[in-house]
Amino acid sequence: MPKLVESPARIPVPGGKIIEEYVGRVATETSSVSVAHMQAPAGWSEPAQAPEFDEFTVVLRGSLRVEHDDGVIDVTAGQAIVTAAGERVRYSVGPDGAEYVAVCVPAFGPDLAHREDDE
Repeated sequence: MPKLVESPARIPVPGGKIIEEYVGRVATETSSVSVAHMQAPAGWSEPAQAPEFDEFTVVLRGSLRVEHDDGVIDVTAGQAIVTAAGERVRYSVGPDGAEYVAVCVPAFGPDLAHREDDE
């Protein structure tokens, strides 16, 4: 039976970033996949991480910078990036901020992100 998600679950994070999870561990108790809409203010960044999930990110507005062991990729509105589980990445945004949708397989969980400041 289809399940309507009437509104997302807001997940608190530091630095002014807004995460609204539509499907995932918090919103729907789904562990296989998560779908979240994110808005990050100008200059936002987070520590490097080596998550246990693949992440598929579509940038809707602004730009997202993804630093990885082999360099840097700037992803602008209308583009997407795929990062693999276990790959060390660090996300940040430019002076205009960013709005994007992230799909994680399996679902995102703070304990699965392995952010460097958490260890």
